[in-house]
Amino acid sequence: MPIYNYRCTACEAEFELLRSLSDDSAPACPDCGSPEVKRLLSRVAASGESAKLLKGARSLARKEGHFSNYSKSERKKSGV
Repeated sequence: MPIYNYRCTACEAEFELLRSLSDDSAPACPDCGSPEVKRLLSRVAASGESAKLLKGARSLARKEGHFSNYSKSERKKSGV
């Protein structure tokens, strides 16, 4: 599933969501709840930057409690 970037037209907040390719419904803004959001073009990772981006995403997922984004060694440590 790809990660999509969005910007709320009501409060200008930007956020990312992991969405199914078949899910084309517009999400609500997590900050203000407005349904008025626009999908943004995502940046392409520069060569060699993917590992750094994955590490950052896993770190954020760990803080938020999303076990599906842990690496195998991290899952082993947490008992998942």
